[in-house]
Amino acid sequence: MEYDDIAPVMGRLWSPLAAVTSHWQGQDNVQIAVAIAAASIVPDRPRVAVQLYKTNHSHGMVYRSGAFALNFLKPDQLGLIGDFGLVSGRDEDKLAGVATGKGPSGSPLLTDCFSYLDCRVINAMDGGDMTCFLAEVLDGKTLAEGEPLWWRDARRQLSEEITARWEAKQS
Repeated sequence: MEYDDIAPVMGRLWSPLAAVTSHWQGQDNVQIAVAIAAASIVPDRPRVAVQLYKTNHSHGMVYRSGAFALNFLKPDQLGLIGDFGLVSGRDEDKLAGVATGKGPSGSPLLTDCFSYLDCRVINAMDGGDMTCFLAEVLDGKTLAEGEPLWWRDARRQLSEEITARWEAKQS
């Protein structure tokens, strides 16, 4: 199969961008996630699925803590892709100077974002280079009007430098 044959379909499956926040052993961290989906058929049992690369610092924190928050970004927060997605929390505190609260799971919640979902992991599924975390939603709130920042839109707006760094990180 040639990827070009399925690219038009795959390109329509992107989710809104989220800053995935986590807390483990006194440390907060954040990363950008582009693969998020609603994962519940029953409305009174809301669930989500998020895919995190195993090499990311956040992956280990989510895996060990069993919790995370999805902080969906606003269209004017494009700059956070570089801040949260291209630097490792192993090397610096990516949330330093960022206004946050705490959710019921203990995960940081961005106070300036489109919306958030605070989650507890109920299953971790091995996907080779990534893990798909299935989680129940403990709490959530919409904080802004309009629409969140979608990955399909963000990719077209990124600078060449950020795009090159993002693509290099994925390989």
